[in-house]
Amino acid sequence: MDRIKPRDMDLVRQLVRFNKPFWSVADLEKVLGYGTRKSLLVALHRLTASGILERVRRGYYRVSTRPADEAALANVLYRPSYLSFESALARHGILSQIPYAMTFATTRRSKRMTIGGREAEFRQIKKDLFFGYRLEGGLYVAEPEKALLDELYMMKRGRAAIPLEELDVDRLSKGRLREFASRFPKEIDEAITEYLRRKKIERIMLMKGKLEFDMDSDEVRHRER
Repeated sequence: MDRIKPRDMDLVRQLVRFNKPFWSVADLEKVLGYGTRKSLLVALHRLTASGILERVRRGYYRVSTRPADEAALANVLYRPSYLSFESALARHGILSQIPYAMTFATTRRSKRMTIGGREAEFRQIKKDLFFGYRLEGGLYVAEPEKALLDELYMMKRGRAAIPLEELDVDRLSKGRLREFASRFPKEIDEAITEYLRRKKIERIMLMKGKLEFDMDSDEVRHRER
């Protein structure tokens, strides 16, 4: 194993101070004072071999003491994109299941890649549907309402499938959902309207059942007195 040099440790200390989840070789060239790319690559090889740095993908590194953030790296590697579909629904607490793959919306061609041992799936949507996301800790993430609509959009095209009945839609803003849905094809707008109608009926039936149960319980207690 190559011996770690004092300058290498200075490099690591500088990276830690910047508090970035990952670094490209091009970033490192701009920030650090190595004379040539060759000397920088030699230093990166030493630090990777020693376990101080981890190469998460060709040309990208992270300090091994920092938590891995594969989603943020995927977001940068395939631009423009934002976390959506199952991953965003799970992140917002709407979908209880944690998806195996990180799912992104993009206007580019659909693509899959592996980053740090995790699979990232990029699903193509039309440019006029590329909206409704925000920046959260260095990662672009769909609003919860937009993530649901993106999912329905893919489901209608046979490119996604989740159990809609298990979604916790009470967390969603119905106004924002209808506003976003109006910008989708008519079939999606109609589908979300019908979906919300069914969920409303389910809630009413659930409340009715609970009310009847409470009334029956009160009657039993009254008789026992």
